[in-house]
Amino acid sequence: MRKNELVTVLQKVLPAFISVFLSITLLAQKKTDAKPATGIPVVGIQPNLSDSALLDVVQRQTFRYFWDFAHPVSGMARERSNVSFGYGHETVTTGGTGFGVMSVIVAVERKWIKRDTAAKFLLKMVNFLLKAESYHGVFPHWMDGATGKTIPFSRKDDGADLVESSYLFQGLLCVRQYFNGDNETEKELRNRINWMWPDIEWNWFTNGGQEVLYWHWSPNNGWAMNFPVRGFNECLIMYILAASSPHEKYKVSPAVYHRGWAESNFFKNGKEYYGIKLPLGFDYGGPLFFSQYSFLGLDPRGLKDHYADYWEQNRNHTLINREHCIRNPNQFKGYGENNWGLTASDTYNGYAAHSPTEDLGTISPTAALSAFPYTPEYSMKALRHFYYDLGDKIWTEYGFADAFNETKNWVAASHLAIDQGPIIVMIENYRSGLLWKLFMSCTEIKMGLRKLGFESPALK
Repeated sequence: MRKNELVTVLQKVLPAFISVFLSITLLAQKKTDAKPATGIPVVGIQPNLSDSALLDVVQRQTFRYFWDFAHPVSGMARERSNVSFGYGHETVTTGGTGFGVMSVIVAVERKWIKRDTAAKFLLKMVNFLLKAESYHGVFPHWMDGATGKTIPFSRKDDGADLVESSYLFQGLLCVRQYFNGDNETEKELRNRINWMWPDIEWNWFTNGGQEVLYWHWSPNNGWAMNFPVRGFNECLIMYILAASSPHEKYKVSPAVYHRGWAESNFFKNGKEYYGIKLPLGFDYGGPLFFSQYSFLGLDPRGLKDHYADYWEQNRNHTLINREHCIRNPNQFKGYGENNWGLTASDTYNGYAAHSPTEDLGTISPTAALSAFPYTPEYSMKALRHFYYDLGDKIWTEYGFADAFNETKNWVAASHLAIDQGPIIVMIENYRSGLLWKLFMSCTEIKMGLRKLGFESPALK
């Protein structure tokens, strides 16, 4: 065999060999316990766990994504665990980091990490954010975790992302409330969050004084993305924060909420799907992250305005999503009462916002698990199915794989920060209400909710 032929053969064979080797290594890791040199131990499938013990295992292993896989310079959450679609490991996500800092609070409360260690980790992150690129006080969707420079999300989305930044500050306000100690680290952490939070120029994002908030602005492309945010979807938290700003010059009027967010042809619904009433939103409710991202901190228990009861909205949205999977009109393999949950995630041919009206046969574990507060019995059944019945395929060193599709015999080789974070946080809200209590204890948030006409037990 000539040299160039040997090279050709090796080029063909080596990738397959490496792929098989990595698969065997990962499978061994799934099925046996391993303890890394630092951080939180990786555990495989543990038999006969109680519900409480199983929740512990899932929360803790999922948290490794935000602890052991955090960017080493900034501490921010990497966008994803793989480098598919051209993403590199320097790419960190603003919104996913917001979910990540909330998970750090859970980790301290559950004693997986020490409080002082967590406070120093978060202070490093906040100091990084103070120097990172921002636009009218708002961070980009992605940035370089080593330098703080903006990484464009798309060709014209190379500036401020108000929604992602809202998820970040939902988390940072919880951090401020939790780390209330008198030591220098915790005082500095609170102070630096209190420097950044009032600097967000919410009124700038009304694009010249319109009664609606715009998602993007870029110093290079201005308002070219042209995305006024109207409800109902995952962006409610943005309007709550905009009304809650402690800076009088930058906060927005209630009209921005009532005439922007609440005035669209897909805000009010009121119809029934599978016999379940949906107060707000798209037909069949859309992907489940609509009822999760804004409510990691915003407590929907007893939360009402004159448009909806948000507990009813979120629970019914979840029940419709589950019922669709049970009825399974498209006859996808594996769907059923214990195998449900459609939301945005990776899928076999890319990425999609899965829902009853965009159903590709792909189940995303985060959908059912982040719905724990709304449907605890059904979410627990799904969790036990994912862990015990499918665990040899989808349980990994960072919790569950992002998604799977049994019809296509496909499992994601990825984890995403925005999918892993809500699992930890919403399971904790189901168990203790921790993040809900912290966020709703903020004086500014109470003021903003009252301003917009909300009712909540937290406001009494």
